Amino acid sequence: MANGEVPLVVCVSADVAVRERVVRRLDDFGTVVICSDLSELRAMLFPMTGNGTESEPGPVSLGDLSVDPSGHLVTWRGEPLALTRLERELLARLASSPLGVWTYERLFASVWGGAYLGDTAILHSAVKRLRRKLRAVEGGPQVQTVRGVGYRLTPGTDRRSSGRQSSKDG
Repeated sequence: MANGEVPLVVCVSADVAVRERVVRRLDDFGTVVICSDLSELRAMLFPMTGNGTESEPGPVSLGDLSVDPSGHLVTWRGEPLALTRLERELLARLASSPLGVWTYERLFASVWGGAYLGDTAILHSAVKRLRRKLRAVEGGPQVQTVRGVGYRLTPGTDRRSSGRQSSKDG
């Protein structure tokens, strides 16, 4: 390696034989980190502080949206939305104070409990699923992309100010 750089090799495998083979082949190569699964690697790279538990966001509200991650409930205008645990946590973070742009790094640390390593695929996929579900809700909140930075949540339209009347209103 140039300029005195020391390589870092990470091996994640549940198979003991694979881990032993990696250690033998890379014995004098540099730093080798061996883990049996991703949770072990995550704990090694990002140790928890305090009591060892990740703090879960409390209930948050944004206009007609209410998100209670610990109660596993998201409602829009009082009607429950069918969201996964990950989608609830992501929405809770985006709706929490202070409202603004959540960077990729901040979302990864808060929702996934790890550091952002430059690959946004998992985050984009989760946001895409969340957007699809929010689009199905009339006047619901929207997740907006801030290119190259992250995401922000905009409140849904207020039905009183939407200017539309239903056919029942005459």
